[in-house]
Amino acid sequence: MSSTIHNVSFHCADTYELARFWAAVLDRSLRPEDQPGDDEITLLAPDSVGPQVFFQQVPEGNSGPSRLHVCLQPADRTRDEEVERLLGLGATLAADHRRPDGTGWAVLADPEGNEFCVERSVAERTG
Repeated sequence: MSSTIHNVSFHCADTYELARFWAAVLDRSLRPEDQPGDDEITLLAPDSVGPQVFFQQVPEGNSGPSRLHVCLQPADRTRDEEVERLLGLGATLAADHRRPDGTGWAVLADPEGNEFCVERSVAERTG
């Protein structure tokens, strides 16, 4: 029997603020008992589908790009619309690999510098 991914963990300086950012990105909720200053926060998964997203406070800062990151695929908007939405939430554009023919991806960074990609939606890939 194989393993499954239980959670994706972010080490961070401010668990509450980073969890709020990712809650907005993923349309998830913080638990009612989560408060600023908590050293661990887990986002609630809708209908318990998919891995949990866990935030743990650590003393050291981000020392460079991670060798593991999250790739997002928008469900109900285009890649470019999703990039704009995420920039509005506080992400920054780290690298732009979008091509004139519509292929490619954008690399963004969350408020603590963790990089993640935004790929084309299923509709953009099949349309």
